[in-house]
Amino acid sequence: MVFNTLPATIPASDRNPVFSRNFPAIDGVRRHSDVTNKLVTKVCLDGSPPAYHLHKGFGAGANNWLLQVEGGGWCNTVRSCRDRATTRRGSTRYMSRFKVFSGILSDDPLMNPDFYNWNRVKLRYCDGGSFAGDSEFQTLNKTIYLRGQKIWTAIIDDLLNKGLNNAPKVLLSGCSAGGLAVFHHCDQLAQLLPEAKSVKCLSDAGFFVDLTDISGSNTIRPFFGSLVSLQGIAKFLNKKCVASYGDPLTCFFPQYAIRYISSPFFILNPAYDMYQFTHCFVPPSSDPSGQWSKCKLNQDECSATQIEVLQGLRNQTLKALEPFNLSTGGRFINSCLAHCQSELPDSWFAPDSPRLGNKTIAEAVGDWYFERKILSETDCPYPCDSTCRNLPSKNQV
Repeated sequence: MVFNTLPATIPASDRNPVFSRNFPAIDGVRRHSDVTNKLVTKVCLDGSPPAYHLHKGFGAGANNWLLQVEGGGWCNTVRSCRDRATTRRGSTRYMSRFKVFSGILSDDPLMNPDFYNWNRVKLRYCDGGSFAGDSEFQTLNKTIYLRGQKIWTAIIDDLLNKGLNNAPKVLLSGCSAGGLAVFHHCDQLAQLLPEAKSVKCLSDAGFFVDLTDISGSNTIRPFFGSLVSLQGIAKFLNKKCVASYGDPLTCFFPQYAIRYISSPFFILNPAYDMYQFTHCFVPPSSDPSGQWSKCKLNQDECSATQIEVLQGLRNQTLKALEPFNLSTGGRFINSCLAHCQSELPDSWFAPDSPRLGNKTIAEAVGDWYFERKILSETDCPYPCDSTCRNLPSKNQV
């Protein structure tokens, strides 16, 4: 498996890395003949080359492709982007060379029955803007590059040259900030693959709601507002959406953008998403006395009153989902307090995985993709679902 980086020259010994089952190596995005004087336009925050991991498909799935966009939060200020540039979230210099592929990326048919033998790709996340912007700024005598849109384009171009252009079936998926990226790149990818029989998209924990917190304020809208502004995202958002709402920021939120996505789409999201619970619905600013601290760390510590208040997050999430077109789309909205469920083997496809309609997430997604049956299920209110794994996710947003 391969970890790809753009401007860097790959050592000869690494150009054909040994493929290791479930552990794709990091590989460099192939240079283009005309890219020499344009390297600076397709880089991570610190100027290092962007990257992806690839595990080649085999057997009947050898020509099909699954692209998984990595999550990892955002940077919406000069300082946060500068700090991020010295971590694996902003530089390939700090990324591990190998990546475990599990859940939807697994090559084991017992753990991933529908996609195990496809070409499976993990797009590494190093721009801090959900692969959506194009900007840069100077700080402390350094240039910080916000090139998410160009990173996306460079990686997809490289994959097209490796067989993606001939794929009959493609699934674009992503977790959290990567799941948000799927909303903004789904139709872009489909337009690049006019000959494909099926190009569909799955967002896992990427449905970030334009919601009101427990104090009556909106925390996520100003956060996303500064993100869209700093990263130069507005010019890449869906033009029909922006024309309709008259505001690019509004169209960064999935609940508004989804109306303008024409490709088949599946939304996998908890009604009580852990990131949105702790950062958006009950942010520190709304709880100055810390009454929610124990509840946010351990749901068994939530009082009956807090559980009742928490239903407000579910209600706002379900309301935001109402415009979603169920004729071509599927959804799996469970009542687990979780964040990102497709990449973890225990929540993707296991004997005790979360279920809706007696189906695991893997079965629901597979049935939808292959049109065996479209599942559009919404769970009962927390804490009714005994199949949930209500453990705070270690995955970053």
